[in-house]
Amino acid sequence: MPYLPTFIPPTRYDDPVAALDQVRHIYESSLAHLREAMQRFVAGENLPGHVRAFYPFVRIQTETVSRLNPAENARLSYGFVAGPGRFETTLTRPDLFGDYYLEQFTLLLQNHGVELEIGTSSQPIPVHFSFAESDHIEGSMSAERRQLMRDMFDLPDLAAMDDGIANGTYEPRSGEPQPLSLFTAPRVDYSLHRLRHYSGTLPEHFQNFVLFTNYQFYIDEFIRLGLESIDDPDSDYTAFVEPGNVITRRKGLAAEAGDASGKAPPRLPQMPAYHLMRGDRCGITMVNIGVGPANAKTITDHIAVLRPHAWVMLGHCAGLRQTQQLGDYVLAHGYVRDDHVLDQDLPLWVPIPALAEIQLALAAAVSDITETRGPELKRIMRTGTVASTDNRNWELLPDNRPQRRFSQSRAVALDMESATIAGNGFRFRVPYGTLLCVSDKPLHGEIKLPGMANHFYRERVDQHLRIGIRAMELLREQGVNQLHSRKLRSFAEVAFQ
Repeated sequence: MPYLPTFIPPTRYDDPVAALDQVRHIYESSLAHLREAMQRFVAGENLPGHVRAFYPFVRIQTETVSRLNPAENARLSYGFVAGPGRFETTLTRPDLFGDYYLEQFTLLLQNHGVELEIGTSSQPIPVHFSFAESDHIEGSMSAERRQLMRDMFDLPDLAAMDDGIANGTYEPRSGEPQPLSLFTAPRVDYSLHRLRHYSGTLPEHFQNFVLFTNYQFYIDEFIRLGLESIDDPDSDYTAFVEPGNVITRRKGLAAEAGDASGKAPPRLPQMPAYHLMRGDRCGITMVNIGVGPANAKTITDHIAVLRPHAWVMLGHCAGLRQTQQLGDYVLAHGYVRDDHVLDQDLPLWVPIPALAEIQLALAAAVSDITETRGPELKRIMRTGTVASTDNRNWELLPDNRPQRRFSQSRAVALDMESATIAGNGFRFRVPYGTLLCVSDKPLHGEIKLPGMANHFYRERVDQHLRIGIRAMELLREQGVNQLHSRKLRSFAEVAFQ
């Protein structure tokens, strides 16, 4: 017989706050049951049966294709279901996603005028996802006890974590509800754990505007600018967080409980993240994704569950045109996806459109930071297609085949990550953009040499990063609801943003 917590039956709500409170109650009761059982198991007790607890769910049922469409919601591309039927999703971490869930619940109630049903789902919570950040339970057990744990607790089930909903390939079986969200609770929990591993920081520290780079030079400058920002007692930013959850609060702000627990790691994680934080989570996170489309896909697969408002790639590229100069900027308005890392999830025939809001913010930021206007701006920034490849040594391939493709596509620049960042933004409905800086021109004999590269980095990294930060600030100022464009959503879309 399974060893279960006290069952909490489904309840209907027309108040989003009360609905969220019930989600918290179910989730916290489930976690308390799992943690109590795990503590007893580690202590050597024999448990009364297979230990199991479940995620909460939210469900909505409508009978009509129409929605009430309040004026304040009319322009939003999310917050409503696609038509009549039953829609449902499992939920996790209301401590982290509380504000997000509250917005989704509120919009569903306003747009459809029906009650929300909150209850205990049939989806088990894997015991690993119940551990607190400081828990290191398995290390204290013998190998035999760890093996027995597999029989006593639910472990992560990959079948419950695929991206079929986001990819548009998920088809509910007969009688099953349609999805409300792109991600199920187990998929979210899986990514939250992966984020801690890859970035070296807690998911709670990630901000809603994310910059990616492929060079440590940019991170060094972001650290300098971030610490400079919070040294100002009047700054909009409240803290700066580095790998190991090392938190530096804004000058004049008192340290918070837990700040002292952060410790710089002996070596940096694979894709270290740094967070310039605001109280509304609309600060800026920067991640060094390293080199290659595989890293770009890995980190965006996981950050996507946090539902950021925008992410932008800032990196270096090979200029493909004779007229370009080292240090020129390239604003991508199209992508040649020659990296292949997303081919199974996002077919090559799917176009990746430029998003006007992101493009305008990046162009305005270049103009602001360089103090360049009008036709003169075109002298230092070119808008065009960026090709991304999975072969760093593409120049060595025979018969000039890559060069021919790049020429036929009218590409003006080449890198290894931008198409993946944009493609996963499109796939996961996260507004995306790319601003690159020309660091070499291999087709024209201008390759990276140590002296030239060092001079280039000194001259351009600070300016390029300031442009990226300024673009994020412009996007924040214009209002985040305008960012979540209908261009990113299909005609039969989930309700949650």
